[in-house]
Order: sequence, then structure tokens, then C-alpha cells
Amino acid sequence: MSTLGLGNALVDILLKLEDDAPLAETGMAKGAMDMIDENQMIVIQKTQSHLERTQAPGGSVCNTMRAMANLGTKTGFIGKTGSDSLGEYYEKALLDAGVTPYFARAKGISGCCTVLISPDGERTMGTFLGPAPTLTPDDIREDVIARYDFIYIEGYLLVNEPLVRSTMEKAQKHGVKIVLDLSNFTIVHAFRDFLEDIIPRYVHILFSNESEIKAFTGLEPEKAIRKVSQMVDISVVTLGKKGSIIAGNGEIIKIAAEGGKPVDTTGAGDHFAAGFLYGQSVGATLEQSGRIGSMLAGYVIGVIGAQAPQRYWEQIKLKVQDILL
Repeated sequence: MSTLGLGNALVDILLKLEDDAPLAETGMAKGAMDMIDENQMIVIQKTQSHLERTQAPGGSVCNTMRAMANLGTKTGFIGKTGSDSLGEYYEKALLDAGVTPYFARAKGISGCCTVLISPDGERTMGTFLGPAPTLTPDDIREDVIARYDFIYIEGYLLVNEPLVRSTMEKAQKHGVKIVLDLSNFTIVHAFRDFLEDIIPRYVHILFSNESEIKAFTGLEPEKAIRKVSQMVDISVVTLGKKGSIIAGNGEIIKIAAEGGKPVDTTGAGDHFAAGFLYGQSVGATLEQSGRIGSMLAGYVIGVIGAQAPQRYWEQIKLKVQDILL
């Protein structure tokens, strides 16, 4: 079975700083995770030419689609990029990863999340969304949605209510199962009324973490998941080092966390979602799907960056097969 992702198309750029001077130049507080404007983005780009850097296509849903593609699932991704070299890079990187891109284009700079790594290892993140959140309902082709079995939507897009509702209506029309990730507790607080309308009406699988599910229900995870399980077929709450809990089919299942001491937790939730959705796409049980998700998250927290390195995937796939036996 196949999965289509809808999310913010952002290139992740990791820069190793020689000192903290670039932080002062951009006005960013060390250790912060800030939204930045185009002028700040330009200043950051000027610092990049001589610095050690790595880059990858990012955004949470894109991370999930790439991981699922590595497991052998047919995946696609809808997003919006600029007319610059980063937009071209993003599309090529998705194709190289086996993800089919469906991009709308806008003039100007593509969205970018720059991670400035100080000499002491502390990370400062500046996100310039660019055209990423300006998708319109007309950008979402109904014939594209109809080619897939699942559509996975990130909660950050809730700021664009017409886009989210229209996309869910198109998916429902074609029998495509809708998966929503709540993404951020501040988003949940801001759009709680909207969520209370669309979740029971459209959503098949709901992903959240502890703070997000509490923001939505006002309850602690185990009570919250019981409440949400009355609205959706499957609810998944990730709890970091405490693992995760899954509700569906009238049961609640606890899944242990995997992996050692985290090096970088970036991408852990994205990989958990990838493993869980992969399991569901091949007919696995909820417990098996949760174990696959936990295993993938365990791999990505052991490296810097939001993707498990390519060298791990053959080993990962063998472990997936063991879980599915």
C-alpha cells in the first residue's frame, strides 16, 4: 500500500560554526528555535560558503516519506518550493530517495531550516518557511491523491484551514485513509476548535506526543488516548524515552522505546511514524507496527540529523522482517 505526504518543504542545512559570531549577526539567541525572515536567511546564507555543512530535504512529513521509501513503500510528497537552487536540490533529493515529488513553485527563496552548531555542540535553529506554507487547495490535485492508499498531513498546515479541509474532503471522496500528526502543542492550542471538528469527521490515524495530546484533550496520555480513540480508528502517542502507547481495535498497547542514549532526537517522531505506517501498510498488527516505529526511532536518535544513514537500512529491513514473523 502507498502513502502520500503533505507538508512544509524545507531544506535542512546543518552548519558547524567556528565561533558564535554568526548568531549575533542574525540576532538569534543561542540554543533557540526561532522563525526567521528572508533578510535573516540571507545573512545566514552569506556565512555558509566557508563553513562545514551538510544538507538534506527536510520537514517532518518529508522525513517520514523518505524513511518509508527506504523500507520499500511507494511514497509521494506534496509541497511548495522557491525558484532557487535549493528548490531544485529538494526535488532531486526526493527523486533519488525514491519519493515522487508533486511540487508547486513560487518565485524566490525556498524554505529552509538552518541548524547552527556552536563549538560547544549547542544547536541554534532558524526556520525560514518561504513559500512552503502558501499551498492552496488548487495546488492539491485530486487525481494525485486518488493514486494513494494513505495521505499523511502535518499539523503545522492547520494554519491554512481551507487547504487542510479541502484535502481531507478530496481524500475521503476517494477512500484514501487520512493520517494527521498534531506536530506542535502551540498549534494544537491555537486550532483546537478546528481539530475537534475535523478529527472525528475525517481522520483515520492520529499521531501526537505527550504535550500535544494533553493540549488537545486536557488529559494525561493514558486517559487522553482513551478519549481520542472514540474519535479515530487508531491513536498513537509517543512518550520519548518512555516509549509509546497505541489505541485501536478496542485495545491499548504499550511499546517500549529502543536505542541507546540519544545523540540527537531530531527526526525520532518522524521515523516512528514511518515505521508504524509501514507496518499498517503491510497488514501488521498494532503491536508490530509500533515495534517497527520504535526500532526506526532508536536508529535515528543515535546520529546527528533527521535521517537514519543509508548504511543502516539493510540491517533495519532485516529487523523489520523479524518483527513481522
